[in-house]
Amino acid sequence: MEPVSVVIPTLNEAGSIGSVIREIPAAYAGDIIVADSGSQDGTARIAREAGARVIDGGRGYGRACARGVAAADPASRVIVFMDGDGADRGDLIATIAGPVLHGARDFVLASRTRGDREPGAMLWHQVLAGRLAGFGIGALYGARYSDMCAFRAIERSALQGLALREMTYGWNIEMQMQAARAGLRIEEVPLPYRCRMAGDSKVAGSVKGTIRAGTKIVTTFLRVAATPAPPHGVARP
Repeated sequence: MEPVSVVIPTLNEAGSIGSVIREIPAAYAGDIIVADSGSQDGTARIAREAGARVIDGGRGYGRACARGVAAADPASRVIVFMDGDGADRGDLIATIAGPVLHGARDFVLASRTRGDREPGAMLWHQVLAGRLAGFGIGALYGARYSDMCAFRAIERSALQGLALREMTYGWNIEMQMQAARAGLRIEEVPLPYRCRMAGDSKVAGSVKGTIRAGTKIVTTFLRVAATPAPPHGVARP
């Protein structure tokens, strides 16, 4: 199998990161990058012990993802993103990475809202936000999304062609919007979603976190929507 790099942005996920890394099947575990944004609870140490490479993710969710991509094995043709809280099913990584590896899709992402969710795994406003974002992107570019799940796989050169610039929680929606505008071959697949293994969500765990993330997502959506597309779109690899 061709190399796949798995990027996991983290901030204080000591209670889950070891299990997250160990759950990834061996065929996809050759290059696991934990982009840690200054955890104080031993996340970095536990991640190394579990077999991941740990890098400085800097401040901001999008910045950690971008630095993870930059640090990925140059031989990796596919980049997978997932959260470090244990909610994503790492054992099912082939479901999203496989179609990209086989050349059938450029971008595959999991849908939590269409899959089976453990009670309490998502709050109502998270479900609503995904649906509203999907409606807006569909109206603009015709692509249909139901969620903004972090669990996703994308062909590396296609990702580079999107020239993402958002370094905050708007990273995911910018990727989805730019991928749709670029005409990438996109697929969204229903996957089960669990409650986080430990700790509190940085987004849904507090009113402040929810407002901060929601504001970044909305401002990113408006910025991308207002930016003229290149004359011929983003070139497909």
